[in-house]
Amino acid sequence: MNTSVARVAALYDIHGNLPALEAVLEQVREAAVDHIVVGGDVLPGPMARETMQCLLNLPFPVDFIYGNGEVAVLEHLAGRTPARVPEQYRPAIQWAAEQVHDCQSVLASWPMTIRLQIDGMGEVLFCHATPRNEDECFTRLTPDERLRPVFDGLGAAVVVCGHTHMQFDRLVGKTRIVNAGSMGMPFGEPGADWLLLGPDVQLQHTPYDLQKAAERIRGTMFPWPEDFATRYILQPPSAAEMLDLFTRASI
Repeated sequence: MNTSVARVAALYDIHGNLPALEAVLEQVREAAVDHIVVGGDVLPGPMARETMQCLLNLPFPVDFIYGNGEVAVLEHLAGRTPARVPEQYRPAIQWAAEQVHDCQSVLASWPMTIRLQIDGMGEVLFCHATPRNEDECFTRLTPDERLRPVFDGLGAAVVVCGHTHMQFDRLVGKTRIVNAGSMGMPFGEPGADWLLLGPDVQLQHTPYDLQKAAERIRGTMFPWPEDFATRYILQPPSAAEMLDLFTRASI
């Protein structure tokens, strides 16, 4: 049986945005969290090495699961071209792989899903995109009939996911599905999105010094530091635009 925990912070889609992570961790400490789940797509991103070092040295029990970003980085480290990554984004994968090559065995040890017993919630399953695939898309608008075959019969009261960088909380059949949103590349309001779990679900949004964060990102050797600072920190894409895009690409 899984160990029962009281308060869990779910941190998803950090994408090497260390300033966002640092801001959220301050709130995590204040919230008396006793466990952290890092839900994939720590990579790629502009401060990949520093973000990994921060996460691997946290003074909390931490579980990691992999996302499509880690899959692509591991493929590159193995000498293969990440087939699912469009060519224009491959420099970011190469950059991340160079930054964290000494963490290859750590990344390779992360599972696709984990389960925790959380006080007041029962068994909670954590995955990156869906429990069967780290790269599938769905949103709060994706019809139930498409999702029931994916989520029925899991034996979990709640499923926590990410991947589409937009928070939501919905029911599919009898399963409550919660998207943590993205800490490092949110869609909609600038800041950092994450979840606090136990004894219920709390969608969190953490503001931080965006201008200072953008300057730190611009100081990296990431392939597109200005684009990342502007598009994903200072002026994120609108939630409406991305909701339409990802809903049309849904399962």
